[in-house]
Amino acid sequence: QVQLVESGGGLVQAGGSLRLSCAASGRTLRSYRMGWFRQAPGKERESVAAISWSGGSTYYADSVKGRFTISRDNAKNTLYLQMNSLKPEDTAVYYCAAGAIGGPTARIRDYDWWGQGTQVTVSS
Repeated sequence: QVQLVESGGGLVQAGGSLRLSCAASGRTLRSYRMGWFRQAPGKERESVAAISWSGGSTYYADSVKGRFTISRDNAKNTLYLQMNSLKPEDTAVYYCAAGAIGGPTARIRDYDWWGQGTQVTVSS
């Protein structure tokens, strides 16, 4: 079993930055793909970014390319999401997720464990 706990969310003005962290426990994440998803009120959960087990391959949604950076520190069992140039439309609950070994993927069904989420609110 894997437990994932997100942190780093908050309220920020448009154009600002936040860094989300996802700490894992219960099992080493060294061999797992990891991803960040978000869900805004009244909308479906969507993929934001994903990273392979080694960190050598990444995926980004078009809406965040060039602004967000996903990274991981397997020694610390931690996943990160650096978010720059934030926009009001980035407002959502952000979730981290872990799945079986493989490349980064945007499909929700490819992830087996999920965190509880952290709120990100971007004011205009």
